[in-house]
Amino acid sequence: MKAHTSETQASITPLIALGILQDGNQRFVNNLKANRNLLQQVNETREGQWPFAVILSCIDSRTSAELIFDQGLGDIFSIRIAGNIVNTDIIGSIEFACKVAGSKLIVVMGHTQCGAIKGACDHLEMGNLTELLSKIQPAIYQETKTLESSKRNSGNGEFLENVATLNVKRSVKTIIDRSYILEQMIEKGEIAIIGATHHIKTGVVEFYEDTLISSESDVRVKMSY
Repeated sequence: MKAHTSETQASITPLIALGILQDGNQRFVNNLKANRNLLQQVNETREGQWPFAVILSCIDSRTSAELIFDQGLGDIFSIRIAGNIVNTDIIGSIEFACKVAGSKLIVVMGHTQCGAIKGACDHLEMGNLTELLSKIQPAIYQETKTLESSKRNSGNGEFLENVATLNVKRSVKTIIDRSYILEQMIEKGEIAIIGATHHIKTGVVEFYEDTLISSESDVRVKMSY
């Protein structure tokens, strides 16, 4: 399998990009790999890169987007930060990936048993990590299914995963809220954005269809909550 070119990237729609990632994850789960020569891809991309998607995920050592989606060199932009949180620099990186480099799909991918989510749920404070974890707090406040205060911590697996999911969905909304460039690209049908969770135990990536924003009507409806 060869690296993407400007022509192959241009032929990919946002929904096709999503399908490519879903197919790649299926191969990963089944312990299969597409036939590709990585050294050849290095040579093929030495003059430029044309990734079809940009994936914001956690730094967790088990969540490499290239492996989970069975992608090669030059296929995707991978942005990694603890808790897959969003800040100005990350949004700027996504704007570069889509507006400048031509990527068609943005994926915000959390994962189960996330250490950053655990730390935020337990109100961990430690150096510069304190500020990072504070960006997850809104998802904790938004979790209203767990009423007993004694169960609103990382020891409660259901609460933990509820917060992780809410954190992903909030990040999707935050990216569009804070980027006029990306919002306009979505409204024109040039790109789409979706949230997902990587299940550590099975390797499966669960995409949240209710977070898929791929048109002007989606922006109006799904960003109103």
